[in-house]
Amino acid sequence: MRVFVTGATGFIGSAVVQELIGAGHQVLGLARSDSGAKALIDAGADVHRGELEDLESLRSGAAASDGVIHTAFIHDFSKFAENCAIDRRAIETLGAALAGSGRPLIVTSGTGVAHTPGRLTTEDDAANAPFPRVASEEAALSFAEKNVGVSVMRLPQVHDPLKQGLISYLIAVAREKGVSAYVGEGRNRWPAAHRLDVARLYRLALEKGSAGVRYHAVGEEGVPLREIAEAIGRGLKLPVVAKSPEEAGEHFGWLGWFVASDVPASSALTQERLGWNPTGVGLMADLAHARDFES
Repeated sequence: MRVFVTGATGFIGSAVVQELIGAGHQVLGLARSDSGAKALIDAGADVHRGELEDLESLRSGAAASDGVIHTAFIHDFSKFAENCAIDRRAIETLGAALAGSGRPLIVTSGTGVAHTPGRLTTEDDAANAPFPRVASEEAALSFAEKNVGVSVMRLPQVHDPLKQGLISYLIAVAREKGVSAYVGEGRNRWPAAHRLDVARLYRLALEKGSAGVRYHAVGEEGVPLREIAEAIGRGLKLPVVAKSPEEAGEHFGWLGWFVASDVPASSALTQERLGWNPTGVGLMADLAHARDFES
């Protein structure tokens, strides 16, 4: 299968490219720079020049492919609402290019978009969280009615020793503030998965997925934030402190809502539907050797 991958040179997208090529697929990767194009060529992929805001480049890339995996997102959280709107327009463009074809389109979201207090979030839970990326998921799933094989891949904290999702930002906050902090008792939990397990799941969803379905790339259902904060404290040799909910916004900035949220999630349905079995090392093992502690 010839697969168009957006975000093909990013942290997750580059692993997806390697997984697809290793399984015998051809990859057409979106690249906005010469260095990105070179990285794709070195990986064995074909290059499609463009960027997330260039809707014509997205349309033509999708039209030239047998399927699309959309991992790209602009991770500037100072403009989160604006970047979510860009993502939604990109998804609408990709979906329109595939309409009527039945070809697969896998769109990336996050497990945190479905907030279900008191229990694990499952794949059957609709997006309901109070932030604008919910619109991206809703826009994607609307194309199931237009004969697009669209599915949504919800990601937790995706990790390896290089990066650990939002935890990489927590490390930066701890370094700046001189303490590693959690909120309240720190019992709230974040789900996690190893980067290579996630890449394998994208491939399985491409090959075996169903239209209109959400998948959870969850290897660990919930790691307590206090344990994460303690690991950051050890890594940076900083004291570990508790912050009240009232202090969270000032201390963590835009991360405040996330750090205080209890958002454990299950992947039981995903594992059953796609035969996915996450085998990578856990979040705490990778966090113990995080590259961010070296700088």
